[in-house]
Amino acid sequence: MATKRKSRGGYMISVVAEMYEIHPQTLRLYEREGLLRPSRSDGNTRLYTDEDLERLEFILNLARDLGVNIAGIAIVLQMRERMEEMNRQMQGFVDYVREEMLARINQQQNPGAGLVPFKRTALVPVKAAKKKARDQGAGIREQP
Repeated sequence: MATKRKSRGGYMISVVAEMYEIHPQTLRLYEREGLLRPSRSDGNTRLYTDEDLERLEFILNLARDLGVNIAGIAIVLQMRERMEEMNRQMQGFVDYVREEMLARINQQQNPGAGLVPFKRTALVPVKAAKKKARDQGAGIREQP
């Protein structure tokens, strides 16, 4: 019997076929249909990684337990890949929103750190400002 592991960490087709009780031609069919993509050794031998085996288990579950044909399996795998990609994009968006929110919170907590520095002046009520201007115009000065 061939060894389960090779130098690159992959399983040979005969070992995988024996492990999952399927014919090697079934594995070749899955590869030809694009369901599996095993790597190749320098001698062009198919080498199945642990990731490939997980995918194969999913394929076999669909085929054996749920009765899904090869075309259906291909559709399910494509949908699964699309969902994973959408999940990655959504996570990227959530990360972006989180960073923006934190930046804006920090900017509100430290208002002097804006893009354009400005000096805050004290606000004086309009009535008091008018009275002060009128008093100064009439020559009346406030007592300190």
